[in-house]
Amino acid sequence: MTESTKTLCPYCGVGCGLEVTPPAQLNKATNRDSQGNPIWRVRGDKAHPSSQGMVCVKGATIAESLDKNRLHYPMVRDSLDQEFRRVSWDEAFDLITKRIQTVRLTQGAEAICMYGSGQFQTEDYYIAQKLMKGCLGSNNFDANSRLCMSSAVSGYIQSFGADGPPCCYEDLELTDCAFLIGTNTAECHPIVFNRLEKYHRKNHQVKMVVVDPRRTPTAEAADLHLAIKPGTDIDLLNGIAHLLMRWNMIDVGFIDDCTSNFSAYAEVIRHYSPEVVARQCGITVEDLEIAARYWGESQRVLSLWSMGVNQSSEGTAKVRTIINLHLMTGQVGKPGMGPFSLTGQPNAMGGREAGGLAHLLPGYRLVKNPQHRAEVEGFWGFPSGQISPHPGLTAWDMITGLEDGNVGLLWIAATNPAVSMPDLERTKKALLRSPFTIYQDAYHPTETTAYAHVLLPAAQWGEKTGVMTNSERRVTLCQAFRQPPREAKPDWEIFAEVGRRLGFEDKFAFGNSDQVYAEFAQLTKGRPCDMSGISHQKLQAQGPTQWPYPEMGNGDKNKRLYTDLRFHTPDGRARFGAYYSQGLAEPPDPAYPFVLTTGRLYGHWHTQTRTGRIEKIRAMHPEPFIEIHPRDAAKLGIIDHQVVEVRSRRGSAKFPAKVTKAISPGTVFVPMHWGTLWAEDAEANALTHSESCPDSLQPELKACAVQLIPISVEITAENYQLQSSQW
Repeated sequence: MTESTKTLCPYCGVGCGLEVTPPAQLNKATNRDSQGNPIWRVRGDKAHPSSQGMVCVKGATIAESLDKNRLHYPMVRDSLDQEFRRVSWDEAFDLITKRIQTVRLTQGAEAICMYGSGQFQTEDYYIAQKLMKGCLGSNNFDANSRLCMSSAVSGYIQSFGADGPPCCYEDLELTDCAFLIGTNTAECHPIVFNRLEKYHRKNHQVKMVVVDPRRTPTAEAADLHLAIKPGTDIDLLNGIAHLLMRWNMIDVGFIDDCTSNFSAYAEVIRHYSPEVVARQCGITVEDLEIAARYWGESQRVLSLWSMGVNQSSEGTAKVRTIINLHLMTGQVGKPGMGPFSLTGQPNAMGGREAGGLAHLLPGYRLVKNPQHRAEVEGFWGFPSGQISPHPGLTAWDMITGLEDGNVGLLWIAATNPAVSMPDLERTKKALLRSPFTIYQDAYHPTETTAYAHVLLPAAQWGEKTGVMTNSERRVTLCQAFRQPPREAKPDWEIFAEVGRRLGFEDKFAFGNSDQVYAEFAQLTKGRPCDMSGISHQKLQAQGPTQWPYPEMGNGDKNKRLYTDLRFHTPDGRARFGAYYSQGLAEPPDPAYPFVLTTGRLYGHWHTQTRTGRIEKIRAMHPEPFIEIHPRDAAKLGIIDHQVVEVRSRRGSAKFPAKVTKAISPGTVFVPMHWGTLWAEDAEANALTHSESCPDSLQPELKACAVQLIPISVEITAENYQLQSSQW
């Protein structure tokens, strides 16, 4: 290959377009990594409408990870205390299919589980659904998106009748007021933030409000930073609504014509007076009133949120309470406004479209809906009743299923649960009990490798062709620009071959990913996420395309949803959700007096499976840390860089202290990227708990109660002066 290839960044949900140039066109002497491998040149695709040529450090350095520590061949072992041995693909496939058949006969299909990833391409997701939910009759497919954006899914469905962010990135540059809550956009979705910040700087009348217990780079750019106490998001949102109601800054006509259940919501917000809310949130009444006036006086309000909202035992309630503010002020369906969930992973949106959670089916369908099941069964050519009417096991249910012996086979692909799951020591003990674990990944080793019986080498970014959908519903064709190394295969091909060997040859008669996507797209026809007019060829010809895009699609009309102010509910009205704040699932107490919150850093991605292998990024973020406010540090005698042991009711970890006023008193922050391969005893999720939202079943990874124990160091005059300067 001599020409550059257009593709998509495989990191966050922004979905930045990239152009990749082969090493053959570059200076061979200067374009090699430390191991001598040629490095492909990556730059932003100026023609991609989402990113407009911009790229962050992760996207710019992505090619440096292509040949680092790859898994090249299938490997197996009979027990976890043995070494892996190399086998052929035939041997691996035979072993897997025989084990699946045995578990189906002895325990039933409900004992077979697959745990996938928002880093799948849509074709990978779709074939996995067809195999698991169709052929095997098991809805036990869940993805790490359960830990990421499932609260946004349930919130959109309950409020609007269907999933799908109604906004687009163009709204970032059309809004009068950007309201960011539970998102450090500057570090976690940097190109989205670049667009917003540039617009905000040029237009002084535009307001930006950031709600976050930390003073992040995002908060630094805001006109108003509300450093609320963790767990008081609903208090704040209801308090803003209370003031908008009191000041008559609501859209009565929109409420009457386009919504339902407002009276129940009005009764709830009546109890959230400014004085009560300010006390609960730990902010001033004045700042609360400023936030409410910014919202109420703006013609176009755009809200943005991410994990700080979704990863909560009140996740769905928080999402719906954000949406409530838009509904009461008529702020939806028009340019520059609306509730905009930023997805965490590159194809979390595609996973939603393909049915990639345990309660979903392709085309924004629900497992519990008899008509939806019948539609999919008919399309796939299965008899009625083939698809189970019961939602499958969620990611955490799979862990508890291993504990009680109800899971007989666990297939993990493109994710690293031995670092990313909550209550990590419990997770690891459960993984050790798995009778048979298949682990399919591009890299070796990862922390999850230690718990696998079978390793399958997967092709990764740049080595397979497929599509991904970003946060603004824009579908991009990601074209392969190199062959997979050695014997690695695309994920969808692995799933399809297992399906064929199980006797479902006719269900997997695909020659390439283009054919896979063509079948999937037809299954979306007439659905809210209609992509029946999109194909690989269409995307090649016209570039990235937003849905809905039916067969007679018009790309100019697809930027926003609900422009006609009719929603996907039975009566066409959006629904208010009436929620009182419940607070944290595990609030602080005298024994565990601090709230720990976790999150990403600008350079790293998830559990460092890729970024930990890139020298520039390791240099940016060389070690984990714990942020602690100077007031709290002084009480405990902690100085900057001193190692602190952090304990929760589930486990402990150690981090060097970063004493900073950027964190609120009573709250501490730890990045979530470090597992045992990258640091000793620094796993954030050794501390977190598994309590989850009752609707979305998304764990509250964002908050747990901890105690801090400083590890003794020699106090020097230099250290004392350093600490004093922080106070």
